[in-house]
Amino acid sequence: MSVNVETLENLERKIIVSLAWADINAETDKRLKQTQRRVKIDGFRPGKAPLKIVASMYGASVQNEVLNELLPRAFYDIVTEQNLRIAGFPRFDSVEEQDDENTLKVAAIFEVFPEVTVGDLSAQEVTKVTASVGDAEVDKTVEILRKQRTRYNHVEREAQNSDRVIIDFEGKIDGEPFAGGSSKNYAFALGAGQMLPEFEAGVVGMKAGESKDVEVNFPEDYHGKDVAGKTAVFTITLNNVSEAALPEVDADFAKALGIEDGDVAKMREEVKKNVGREVERRVADQTKESVMDALLKSTEIQVPVVLVNEEAGRLANEMKQNFVNQGMADAANLDLPLDMFKEQAERRVSLGLILAKVVEENKLEPTEEQIKAVITNFADSYEDPQEVIDWYYADAQRLQGPTSLAVEANVVDFVLGKAKVTEKALSFDEVMGQV
Repeated sequence: MSVNVETLENLERKIIVSLAWADINAETDKRLKQTQRRVKIDGFRPGKAPLKIVASMYGASVQNEVLNELLPRAFYDIVTEQNLRIAGFPRFDSVEEQDDENTLKVAAIFEVFPEVTVGDLSAQEVTKVTASVGDAEVDKTVEILRKQRTRYNHVEREAQNSDRVIIDFEGKIDGEPFAGGSSKNYAFALGAGQMLPEFEAGVVGMKAGESKDVEVNFPEDYHGKDVAGKTAVFTITLNNVSEAALPEVDADFAKALGIEDGDVAKMREEVKKNVGREVERRVADQTKESVMDALLKSTEIQVPVVLVNEEAGRLANEMKQNFVNQGMADAANLDLPLDMFKEQAERRVSLGLILAKVVEENKLEPTEEQIKAVITNFADSYEDPQEVIDWYYADAQRLQGPTSLAVEANVVDFVLGKAKVTEKALSFDEVMGQV
């Protein structure tokens, strides 16, 4: 079959799909007869209405139904025959010039995948991030774990930084109360930055039962626009002062962290292993990001608009679902503009096409052992690792995530072996400060 593939703009193409009217009419008549047997029309017994009446009532919709099936089928037959790599679904447009009364011609507009040619990776600079976990890092982590388990004990003294206080307060601007400016039995930790500095400074030194007025200047960039840049006077009454008490690093503390026999040395080893795994993941993510940037810089690529729009839609839905999960009111009804996500979507689609090419050309498909290593590493952070491993292998679809990670790891190693690599050592705080 001779088919002319017309190039429109960028990756967009057009072909003319031809359908024989005889085939359209035959399938339409067949379905109308099926419709005749089941529809109920006033004045006729069920299934006894004349075919002409059924056709006048349902003919157009049945014919559209037939066309909606025959057109895609004919289109994909042409695509297969012409070996076209189409991206997304086609759009079918009418053709004005119908020069054959026996044939219906329809224009199929679609995009094709681009040809991807990865440039010279040896000219690209890549940063390989490293970090280490030793006793000092374990000490910091244990301290964080202690603070997470802070208990507060009531004390009869003046409030000071690190105390938890419970207060009543009422704020006024120019003598008038304002929205959100008052509360009863409000608890917060002094020095944690939960309240404005002038407010917290006013509470420091107070005792339970005392009240005082505190003047607070709201910053110009304060999130509450109604009070930004204004001065308020808060009447504060202190109800309770509690002192922070951190748990000792002992057997009870170790047991609370899952060490059954309370061995503190075992606890530290477990902390080191878990922190090491997290640090390794974070530095690997940063190295991977540098590798992906290098691949994008070295490759000129056009991306199918339809794929970018689909990806932007997925990102928008993910954000809406996150809002729903956070309990945001009416989040499910949010209409997020896709333009918000176009740049990120284009990057994702571009990298997907580039990675597929790099993997194909360099035979970087992961082995079963590599996929299992990804799963095992992930499962090790759970109480019953084997249960997690079994869960992944119980369904082939669940293996897609670990397989993708294994593919990316192979690509990263490949690019690191080609590019100009600079190692960058980060401190523990720098790594854990990365989002």
